[in-house]
Amino acid sequence: MKQIKIPATYMRGGTSKGVFFSLTDLPEAAQVAGDVRDALLLRVIGSPDPYGKHTDGMGGATSSTSKTVILAKSSKVDHDVDYLFGQVAIDKPFIDWSGNCGNLTAAVGAFAISKGLVDSAKVPDNGIAVVKIWQANIHKTIIAHVPMQDGEVLELGDFELDGVTFPAAEVVVEFVDPADGEGAMFPTGNLVDQLDVEGVGSFEATMINAGIPTIFLNAKALGYDGTELQEAINNDDAALAKFELIRAHGALKMGLIDNLEQAATRQHTPKVAFVAPPKAYHSSSGKAVSTHDVDLLVRALSMGKLHHAMMGTAAVAIGTAAAIPGTLVNQAAGGIERDSVRFGHPSGTLKVGAKAMFADQQWQVEKVSMSRSARVLMEGVVAVPPIHV
Repeated sequence: MKQIKIPATYMRGGTSKGVFFSLTDLPEAAQVAGDVRDALLLRVIGSPDPYGKHTDGMGGATSSTSKTVILAKSSKVDHDVDYLFGQVAIDKPFIDWSGNCGNLTAAVGAFAISKGLVDSAKVPDNGIAVVKIWQANIHKTIIAHVPMQDGEVLELGDFELDGVTFPAAEVVVEFVDPADGEGAMFPTGNLVDQLDVEGVGSFEATMINAGIPTIFLNAKALGYDGTELQEAINNDDAALAKFELIRAHGALKMGLIDNLEQAATRQHTPKVAFVAPPKAYHSSSGKAVSTHDVDLLVRALSMGKLHHAMMGTAAVAIGTAAAIPGTLVNQAAGGIERDSVRFGHPSGTLKVGAKAMFADQQWQVEKVSMSRSARVLMEGVVAVPPIHV
């Protein structure tokens, strides 16, 4: 028996990292969706791992580092690249294809340019390459502004992103029309609902489809103040179980699942987050965040755990909800009209721009923008044992 060796690139995008593939480099049977592709990517990451370490794979045993990306020349008119994202479960043989990874989006443009997936006529030797991405999971357009220098992607620079240790070059990412293309931005029709969770309680909730389906709750109603770091939540099994029940009931109310049991097979979406007015705290790195540094505080869970920073797609939801008067996010941010918001998360702060308007009897957001960074960590081939399905 010999291992299969597949061209791959290990990249950081925003506060996440994952294994990137060109579609045509995958074994033929894995170039289409199905059991073979899933089995291959699970083995690449090292899942399922009952030890929760990903010792025998490329994963990092957290939701931020157990990710896979498949890119191809776009089949969509006026787009450069098709971007498919797979969130790999750590302890289960499962890949969730239901949503996007906003952080890794920052690396998509760079990978696409370096692999020749973008028309060379659109890529300047120096300046900014504008890469139009078709996000195949959620059928949305994303535009990445990738810096170029001497004909190559510029990765190094002085842009600092809380949650990432070292500075890098800034990549501006725009999420165009981020609301759910198949439904309303607010699937229940309300900016705030009363979410009844059997055995847990009843909570005010803003449930929004923007960037990624997200359920926002008030921190105070959950017994928190919004300054919590990972250990305060992730070391509390009862709290994690409560959040999963809230997530399941919210998914049902949003119409994402037909019954509560289906939530277990849709772990990546929706996200659950809680918000609070500004309050001083120290981030996970020890950095002081003052009340003047932020408009509100947000803590979000991903794949059953409190995220160490903020998911890019959840940041899109935060920016969108903050721009719409009446949502819990907007209320926590002072209840004023705004076209950008800076929020505090466990690793520091992040600014997101979004402008909302009310038209045709519904709220609309043209685009949400934020700055991230990306860098190649390793490139070559990834080795996996033969796959038997």
